[in-house]
Order: sequence, then C-alpha cells, then structure tokens
Amino acid sequence: MSFKQGLVRARSHIIFLTGLVTAFGLVGWLEGISMGNAATPEAIVTASQEVKIAPTRPLTAEELAWAKIAWKYFQNNTIADTGLVNSVDNYNASTLWDTSSYLMAVIAAQRLGLIDSIEFDSRIAKTLETLAKLPLFEGKLPNKSYNTLSLQMVDYTNQPSEKGIGWSAIDIGRILVPFNVLAWNYPQHTAAVKQLIASWNTQPLLVDGVLYGAVVTDQGETQYVQEGRLGYEEYAAKSFNLMGLDVSNSLRYTDFLKFVDIEGIQIATDSRDPQQYGAHNYVVSEPYILDGIEFGWDHISQELAWRVYKAQEKRATTTGILTAVSEDNIDQAPYFVYNTVFTSGKAWNAITEKGEDASQFKTLSTKAAFGWHLLYETDYTHRLMKKAASLADPERGWYSGLYEVSGQPNKAITANTNGIILEALAYKQTGKLMKLSH
Repeated sequence: MSFKQGLVRARSHIIFLTGLVTAFGLVGWLEGISMGNAATPEAIVTASQEVKIAPTRPLTAEELAWAKIAWKYFQNNTIADTGLVNSVDNYNASTLWDTSSYLMAVIAAQRLGLIDSIEFDSRIAKTLETLAKLPLFEGKLPNKSYNTLSLQMVDYTNQPSEKGIGWSAIDIGRILVPFNVLAWNYPQHTAAVKQLIASWNTQPLLVDGVLYGAVVTDQGETQYVQEGRLGYEEYAAKSFNLMGLDVSNSLRYTDFLKFVDIEGIQIATDSRDPQQYGAHNYVVSEPYILDGIEFGWDHISQELAWRVYKAQEKRATTTGILTAVSEDNIDQAPYFVYNTVFTSGKAWNAITEKGEDASQFKTLSTKAAFGWHLLYETDYTHRLMKKAASLADPERGWYSGLYEVSGQPNKAITANTNGIILEALAYKQTGKLMKLSH
C-alpha cells in the first residue's frame, strides 16, 4: 500500500481509533482508582468542564513581531547547499526532530504570510530532496543526527560516525507530522514525500503496535528497544496512525498509566521503572502542547494536558516562581536538561539525559510559555508571556528560557524553540496545523 493510499485509507478509521482510545482511557482511570493510583475517587474526577481552550483569532501586531523574530532563526541557520537547518544557532548538526521543527516552521511561516508560496515551495522541495539523499542507519532508517553541511551520519557531539548511532522512533514520528501536513494540504509535495517514505524500511520501527528505536551498544552491536513514554509515545504514534500503520498499543494511554499528586492535582505519569526499562519518563509540557497545536487534542490528551498546565500554575501561586517547564538546550554544560513536572520519583525535578541532578539549571521554558498561552490565554499565561516576551535577540531568534536561580536568560537559541513558537502562533491564527483535507 502506498503512502498516499495509506493516508486516504486512514480517514475511515481515525474517528474509530480516537473513540477507542478515549474508551480505553476512561476505563483506565476507573481502574487507576481501584488500584490506588489516585487517593480518592474525587481526586480523579475529570476536570474537562474547567478546560477553556482559547479560540483562534488574528494575531496582534506584537504577536506578528514575535513570529518574525522566530523566523529570523531559520533565515540565519538554513544551509543553502543542503537546505537543512542547524539544530542550535551556528552549530552544524541536526536531528530529525529538529528538521521536523524546521519544516513545521516553514508551514507556519507560510500560513502567517511571513514567506510567499515561491519561498515555501523552494524550502520544502530542497529539504525533501536532501532528506532523500541521507545515508541511512544500516540502510533502513535515518540516523539520529547528521552534519548539516556534509550530510554525514554523526553522533550527538557532531563527530562523524561511519556506522551511525541508531534511529529514534519518536523523532521519526515527529517528522511524519510535517510529512502528513504536506501530503494532506500541499499536494505539490506529495510525490516527493511518498518517494522519501518509500526509501525507508519502517518494518523494524513497529512491533505488535509498539514503537521501537535502535541503539548501538558499547560493543558496536545494534539493539532494538521499545521507545517512548506517556505523552511522547502517544504523540509520535498519531502520525504513524495517519499513514495507516498499526500503532494500536503505542496509541493507548492506559497500559502503563499511573497518577501522582503534584500541587494537589493528579498528574498522569508512566509506571515503567527506569531501572528496569532503561528510560526515564519525563512529565513535561512539550508533547502535550504539540498534540494540541498540531493534531487538536482528543478527550484524553486534552484532560492530561490541562492537568500538566494547572500543576505549573499552582506551583507559581504557591512559590511565586513563574513556571513553564519542558526539556531544553541550555547555554552551558551539560547543554541539555529535562525540566519536569515529575520524573524519577520527584516533583519539579530537573535532570540530564543520564539522570544526573540539574536542579541549578531549572528554567522557565520560552516555548512552553508560548504554547500554553496560545492554547489557553489565561491570566496566568499572560503573566508568563509578560516575562517570556523579553527573552529574545531580534536578530537571532528566541532564547530557550530564563534560569530560576540566577534570573538570567538561558541564551541557547535553537530550531526547536523557534519552530514551536512559530507553530503556536500559526495555531492561534489558523487553528490546528494538521487538517485532514486539501
């Protein structure tokens, strides 16, 4: 079955799967109460009646200026010869996740009128052409990182890796979002998307409806591992589902669902033990924001997102510290930190990818502030934006955040932060970015 046929076929079962996921979720909540995941039945009562998703509207002059600052990053960091964009300002490497943020930024910029159709088509076509040329890990799927100049497979320090370092199912799921947007809404690029997907061997990605990534051990052997935790797993699975692929188990929120009390709110987290499964579960803002602005929340993701947001608002009320947490690059070692609502058994925990304490690097995340504000527009998100609005270099783009301890800007400037900001602004004006129509 072709990619396009998969998209068309998916129309007939998207509504069914969404309903099925919702049904499983409601059952899971009830089971969670009986298993003691929530302290009392009252604690787990849905808060959906309280959720107030702000309506779409035209951007203000100030918001349009914010979008132009975000787009400046991509103007500065596009490599003319390859069409790829650096993941970090002036750093010649990119993951598929960052390339996805770039493609979504191009789509957002076109919808906001920042670029015309000629520039839009040129940027998209060049990127798809280059993606089709990339060497694949073991000839199957894109490597986790590439040099944006040479197109060589590299490790996370941008050093060449002849074998590669594996693939990320979550990153591939993320890049399928702009691929789906292009196929559904920009038919002039459908053939290139179809050809690119056809060159990938997606079979190792999916085992019994579950997403699998590949890693290379210290001995140089390839190991396949289940990938994704609550929030990210379901988000990534949605784009595979739109291709008509079986991600039924990864779409389900309830298999490893448990609740923890954060600021008096029952927050959903993943029950899989990092010691046993080798991966942390980070409760952060980003997957829930992306789900909302790209796909439009279903009943469950809307509920879980609202809880994650409200816990951050309550922390700010309790401590006086403006809170909008997510994973982010930072401008000093260790250079990447997960600022979380909950991870490794602790609320408001900040850790590195290796699980090391990084509490001194807790930050207000600029992209999280934008995302929550443009989805909800509450009194609290207006307070977040009053602070976040200053976190930019107009000639380079938006900074990643603001350090809690020092009160100084985290001046890392990245494709992901600026891409998500552009997406969120486009969402505010035009609605969810993934629309199943031409």
